[in-house]
Amino acid sequence: MTDDLFQSFFLGGFECSTHRPRIHGRRLDVLAATKHDVLAEADYRRLQAHGIGTAREGLRWHLIETSPYRYDWTSALGMIRAARDTNTQIIWDLWHYGWPDDLDIFKPEFVERFHRFARAFARLLAAETDTVPFVAPVNEISFFTWAGGEAGIFYPYVEGRGCELKRQLVRASIEATEAVWSVTPRARICQIDPIINVAANPLRPEDRDRAESYRLSQYEAWDMLSGRKDPHLGGAEKYLDVIGVNYYIHNQWFAHGGGMIDPSSPLRRPLREMLRELYERYRRPLFIAETGIEDEARPAWLRGVCDEARAAIMEGVPVEGVCLYPIVNHPGWDDDRHCHNGLWDYADERGERLIYEPLAEGLAQQQKLNEEMLVSSLDAH
Repeated sequence: MTDDLFQSFFLGGFECSTHRPRIHGRRLDVLAATKHDVLAEADYRRLQAHGIGTAREGLRWHLIETSPYRYDWTSALGMIRAARDTNTQIIWDLWHYGWPDDLDIFKPEFVERFHRFARAFARLLAAETDTVPFVAPVNEISFFTWAGGEAGIFYPYVEGRGCELKRQLVRASIEATEAVWSVTPRARICQIDPIINVAANPLRPEDRDRAESYRLSQYEAWDMLSGRKDPHLGGAEKYLDVIGVNYYIHNQWFAHGGGMIDPSSPLRRPLREMLRELYERYRRPLFIAETGIEDEARPAWLRGVCDEARAAIMEGVPVEGVCLYPIVNHPGWDDDRHCHNGLWDYADERGERLIYEPLAEGLAQQQKLNEEMLVSSLDAH
C-alpha cells in the first residue's frame, strides 16, 4: 500500500447522479437533495475529522451547459472552493449519468460537446486551484450501457443498443481525457466501472459458458479504453491511468436470472481474487471507488471489504484506497425513500448531520488495522 496517490486511504463519495429513471422520468439531482451542494465545506470538514482527506464528487453537466458551449459554473464553484479552502482532494466525475436535454447521446455531437465541456472544466480548475486534478471522465460505462442501452431503465430508455452506447461512451471518455490533459498534462485519470462475478447455478451446469462470457464482459470498456479491443475507437494504454472498481453485495450473481449469490455461498468469489485478476490484467494502480450497504449491515460490510483489500495488498496488489459510497444518506432513485447507507444522515435546519456511530466506530477500527499493516510492512523491509 502506498500513500502518495490519495491524501487518505479512505475516501468519502457524495452521491451525485443526475439521470432519469424510467419508473418516474424525473431528472435526479442527488447533490441538491442531500444539500451537499450548499454544505460542501462543512461536509469536507466532517470527513477530515474522521481521517478522510479525499472525496468523490460529480459535476451536473445539465446545470452547467444550459445552451451549447455556454457554461455557468455556479453549481460547481462552491464545491471547488470548499475543497480548496479545506485542502480536500477531489476526484471529479465529469459525467455521472446525466447530460444536457438538447443532446442525443448516440450522436457525434455528444462526444464533441463533452470534449469541450471537459476542457472548460479543466481550465476552471486550473484557475481556481494549484493542485493536480483527479478526474473520472465517464462513471460506470458498463453499468450505464446496460441500464440505458440494454434494459431501458435509464434515459434514453432504449434496448438492444448496448454495444453502440458502450463504444460511444468510450469515445467520450477518451476525448474528455485528452481535453483535460491539454490543459493540465499532470492530471490523473480514474476509469471507474463495477467489478463483478457471474457463476452458473450448480443445478444448471449448462450455463457455465454463458456465465463466464458475461463475467469477462466486465473488462470490455477497460479493454476498449486501452486499445486492446476495437482499436479504431482510439484507445491506448495511457488512458488506463488509475482504475476504480465499484463493488456492492449484488455484484455477484447466478447466470440465467438466477439471482444474487449469497455472501455465505462457497460460490461467492473472494474480493481479493477479483482485485488480483484485475491487476494482473492491466497492471495499473487501483482503488475501490464505491462500496457500501444499507442499515445495520454497514459496519460488517465495511469490515469485510477492508479485510479483502488488505489481503489483496499483502499479495502485492496496489489497492490505493476504499471509498465509502455514499458517505451521506440520500433519497432512493426510484421512490425517494430514505436510504440509510451513509456515514452521515440528511442535514437538519442548521446544516448539521447526525453521524451513524456504529459505522464511525467501524471506520476507526479499519484505519487502525491499516496503520498496523503499514507498520508491519515497514518493519519487514
